[in-house]
Amino acid sequence: MAQRKIQAVYMRGGSSKGVFFCKDWLPADPVLRDRVLLRVIGSPDPYGQQIDGMGGASSSTSKVVLISRSIREDCDVDYLFGQVAIDKAMIDWSGNCGNLTAAVGPFAIAQDLVGAPRDGVASVRIWQANINARIIAHVPMQDGAVVEEGDFELDGVTFPAAEIKIEFLDPGGDGAEDGAGGMFPTGSPIDMLDVPGVGAVALTMINAGNPTIFVDAATLGLTGTELQRDVNGNAELLQKVEAIRAHAAVRMGLAKTAEEATQLRPHTPKLAFVAKPLAYVASSGKHIDPAALDLNVRIFSMGKLHHAMTGTGAVAIAVAAVIPGTIVNRMMPEQASQAAGAVRFGHPSGSLTVGAEAEQRDGAWVVTKAVMSRSARRLMEGVVLVPSAAFSD
Repeated sequence: MAQRKIQAVYMRGGSSKGVFFCKDWLPADPVLRDRVLLRVIGSPDPYGQQIDGMGGASSSTSKVVLISRSIREDCDVDYLFGQVAIDKAMIDWSGNCGNLTAAVGPFAIAQDLVGAPRDGVASVRIWQANINARIIAHVPMQDGAVVEEGDFELDGVTFPAAEIKIEFLDPGGDGAEDGAGGMFPTGSPIDMLDVPGVGAVALTMINAGNPTIFVDAATLGLTGTELQRDVNGNAELLQKVEAIRAHAAVRMGLAKTAEEATQLRPHTPKLAFVAKPLAYVASSGKHIDPAALDLNVRIFSMGKLHHAMTGTGAVAIAVAAVIPGTIVNRMMPEQASQAAGAVRFGHPSGSLTVGAEAEQRDGAWVVTKAVMSRSARRLMEGVVLVPSAAFSD
C-alpha cells in the first residue's frame, strides 16, 4: 500500500526545529491527527533516535507546529505547538515553544496566510493557542520575500541569519489553561514546597511565556555553569528535578497528582535553576565572561538539560527578573534589578539578552511586554510521506 503525502515545511526557529503545517493540511479529527504527527516525527521510538521519522532525537528537534488564519480581530494567525515525546506515543499540547515562535511569521507570510509589505518589516500578530497569549513577530522583508540570511548571531545556532524581533504581550497574564491563571498561581513570588524524597524547596512558580519554576542552583547541588554532559547522565539528579517539577505542577494547578504531571504533562511547567554569574566554557568552546552577565541560568526540557535556552524560558527569566521577591530577581545585581531593562544571562551554549517592561498597578507588579530576538530559516519544503497504517485504527 502506497504511503500518503502531506504538505509540510521543515523549519528552524531560534535553537529549535520542527515540522510546520497549515492546519487544514492535516486530518480534522484530533486523535487521527496526532497519530499521523507521531508517525511523521518517528515516535514512539524505544531506541530514542527517531530514525524512522523527521525528529532529531532531542526535545529541541521533536516538535510540530500547526498554523491557520485567526478568527480573532486582533490577530492574523493562530499558532498551535506540539512537543512530541520521543519514547512515548504522546504529543504534549500544553505549552508554547518560544524558539519556534520566530518561524511562525515567516511561515505564515510564505503561505499567504497574512499580508506583508514588499520591503521593510512585516508585523505578524500571532495568537498562541496553547497558552492563550498574543505575540507580535517583526519579520524583515525584501523584494516581496522574507529575509532569511543576515548577520544576527544566536548562541546555540551555528550560522548567522536575519534577526526577527518578537514581542510577547502581557506575558504574565492569564497564561496557561487548566485554571492556573495569573502571573503567580499561588499569589506569591516565592514559595516553600515540601517535595517527598527531596525536602523543603524554595521556588518561584510563574506563568510567563510558559508555566515555569525557578530554583536556586545550590538547591540542586549545582553552580549554574553546567553543560548537558554534566547533568543528563546523572539519573539521581534528573529524578530529583522531576520530583520538584511534578509536585510544583500540582501546586500550580496544572495537574491533579505528581504522577499525572510526569506521565501526561512532561513539556510544562519547565524547571530552571539560577545562579550568580561564574566563568565557564560553553559547549561551543566559547569562554563566557561573568562580568558581561547578570545571571547564569539553565533549563530542563522533557526531562533533560536543554542545550541552550528555550524561548519561553528566556521570557520567564525576563519577567521574573523585574518582579521583586522572585528567586531570579533576588539573584540579579542590585543595579540591574529594575522594573524595566535587559537581562543578560549565560546558558550552556553561550549567552542571551532579553528584556521585559513592568509597572506597578494598585500596588501589584504587572508585566506589559517581554522582548527578545531570534532568527528562523526554511530547511525544506514539500511533502512528508506517512505510512498508510497511521491513518487506520
